[in-house]
Amino acid sequence: MLSKIITHPGGAHKDDFLACAVLLTQAPVTIERRDPTEADLNDPSVAVLDIGHQNNSKLHNFDHHQFPRDHVPTCALSLVLQHLGIYEDAREFCSWLEVAEWFDCRGPVDTAEWLGMDRDTLGKLNSPLDITILRRFASKTEHKPGEPIWEIMRMIGQDTVDYITNLRSRLDFVAEHAEIWEFDGYKALFMPRTDPMPDEASAGLGYHVEKLGLQEEVLALIYPDSRGTGYGMRRFNDDTRMEFTQLDTEDDVHFTHARGFIAKTSSAEIERLQHLVAKAYKPRD
Repeated sequence: MLSKIITHPGGAHKDDFLACAVLLTQAPVTIERRDPTEADLNDPSVAVLDIGHQNNSKLHNFDHHQFPRDHVPTCALSLVLQHLGIYEDAREFCSWLEVAEWFDCRGPVDTAEWLGMDRDTLGKLNSPLDITILRRFASKTEHKPGEPIWEIMRMIGQDTVDYITNLRSRLDFVAEHAEIWEFDGYKALFMPRTDPMPDEASAGLGYHVEKLGLQEEVLALIYPDSRGTGYGMRRFNDDTRMEFTQLDTEDDVHFTHARGFIAKTSSAEIERLQHLVAKAYKPRD
């Protein structure tokens, strides 16, 4: 059982902040921002993150700075996620993770080039959330349970871990129940109503389409409406060939967004749903 978490003093970055946050889900302990001692590094009850020049999960030491210059971008957060056995799922589900790894290991110039943008554009993506939370984290040498930053960190860590683990379970559920409907020149993914119903009926559908390699063929997702007994319908990848405003005059369609990307129907009959999807299709000129 962990007794404390130690990370480096001075300026804070996303990788050490998030590595601490994720590890708090395993043990709600105090975070100390200081240099570790040899005793700390050899004590498996003390987690040492982003400092110490050791990567030894048995001792809960998670540093990457000793890796070779050309090592694949790997940060302290990567090592903690690997330790928890959820790194591969995190890389699949969290598109921000690889960016964080690059930024921490390669810096803003190389990361901007890798992303195909200039450094100034990359800087414009920062917000007061990034600046203030990291600055407040860096401003103290110790963070304890009950304090605002510590509690925010635990919430972020718990939400991150829950998202990764729950989405994997959700994708397995979708793979078991979802169907692919074929139309003339395109396809749609249909998620039937199940008992019990998941909290977010539409969660994971897009990932499942990509997993099947059908992202160029599937234009629409159809899934149980969480607010009623009917179904929701929305574009996949915002493909404008699905124009749901074309269903405005249908008696059983009670909502269409003005921009045409989503609709809701009270109908639950398969043939009727397929008819609505077909009517919403608008071929490109």
